[in-house]
Amino acid sequence: MSTYMPKASEITRKWYVLDAAGKPLGRVATVAADLLRGKYKTTFVPHLDCGDHVIIINADKAILTGNKLQAKIYYRHTGWAGHLKETKYVTLMKTKPELAMKLAVKGMVPDTVIGRDALSRLRIYKGDAHKHEAQKPETWAF
Repeated sequence: MSTYMPKASEITRKWYVLDAAGKPLGRVATVAADLLRGKYKTTFVPHLDCGDHVIIINADKAILTGNKLQAKIYYRHTGWAGHLKETKYVTLMKTKPELAMKLAVKGMVPDTVIGRDALSRLRIYKGDAHKHEAQKPETWAF
């Protein structure tokens, strides 16, 4: 008996909508990362990009449990000496909740070409409206 290996031409991609309203940010990010990689599929192989498209709505209504909203800090560096910038998550969630969600998902996909391709299929929206109705996305319940 031989092991089935899917070809790149045999991979079908679906569209899924995740509603982040009232759910923890990390829980939504893990589900999104699994969908982007295609890990729930029976034909998953780690060396092929077999994931789906993911739309996350209500990113501004995602919650951070515990004291993370005040204690967690997002760091970035400009490339210049001494220019390490830091932003608390309370500010980040008020101003750019899409970035906070994207950073959470980015940390859960591999740092390879497959991970970068998977992140290109991620769409995040602040409100509950999105512009991908033509793709007929399915709601993913979790």
